[in-house]
Amino acid sequence: LAQLNTALFADGLYIELAANTALDKPIHIVHVYTSNTPAFVQPRHLWVLNKSAAATIIESTVHPATGAVTFANSVLETVVLENAELWHYNIQQGAESFREVHTTAAQQHRDSRYHHFNFTIPGTPFTRNNLSVALKGSHTETNLKGLYLTNKHQHVDNHTFMDHIMPDCYSNEHYKGVLLDSSNAVFTGKILVHQEAQKTNAFQQNNNLLLGDKADINSQPQLEIYADDVKCSHGFTAGQFSEESMFYLRSRGIGEDAAKALMVNAFSHDVTSEVNIPELQHHLQAQIEEIMNN
Repeated sequence: LAQLNTALFADGLYIELAANTALDKPIHIVHVYTSNTPAFVQPRHLWVLNKSAAATIIESTVHPATGAVTFANSVLETVVLENAELWHYNIQQGAESFREVHTTAAQQHRDSRYHHFNFTIPGTPFTRNNLSVALKGSHTETNLKGLYLTNKHQHVDNHTFMDHIMPDCYSNEHYKGVLLDSSNAVFTGKILVHQEAQKTNAFQQNNNLLLGDKADINSQPQLEIYADDVKCSHGFTAGQFSEESMFYLRSRGIGEDAAKALMVNAFSHDVTSEVNIPELQHHLQAQIEEIMNN
């Protein structure tokens, strides 16, 4: 699909920050799809942060319920050069007639920092995210955070690839999922540590709450290590609400729906608490509470 995008794309957004430029406000990109007939669209974007630049970019989607199915096959290439820092938030929430495959390919150079947050909220029946990060310089830091909250028959794929090419790099990946009704999700995360990438610290974790009788999660965290001086770990968990915690909240006069909303917000806190924009953090927590209350 990424190759198909390369062949067919006709438009996109190019952002380049000059060296030593730091934006004092986030850039908010809103993708609006308004086709009245079935459409297959191919947006492609390129973002470049030059040496010692810093920016925060938020992406969100608007798709009015026109009844016409729109399939967005989007590709984003990101280059974070020496000592630059990028915070990237992708908020995915569309209508029943929207489908999305989103591919992000990031490159990091020496001393750079890249923070990627992906939030998938109910609405779109099918979403697939392909995220790859190539660490092409030493002393880089990469943080990949994800939260997917699914309901009805919604399906969400998250596929990540951390490519540790150079030594003395750090990556931390944490994805959490809350699955309601008959929804299902897939998480595949791979960390590749090359032989030259000594002193690598790489961590990966996928945690899930299955709150529907027919909810389903398929998870495959992977490590492929060719260096001998590294610290790497990966893990996966799946479970339901703690009965003791539910009893504690109910015994203090909190209704069942409100208790579930509180517990889901607490479960999601590891991801939402690291959002460095207070307004966005509040919006995400309010969305989670509204979905659980309904």
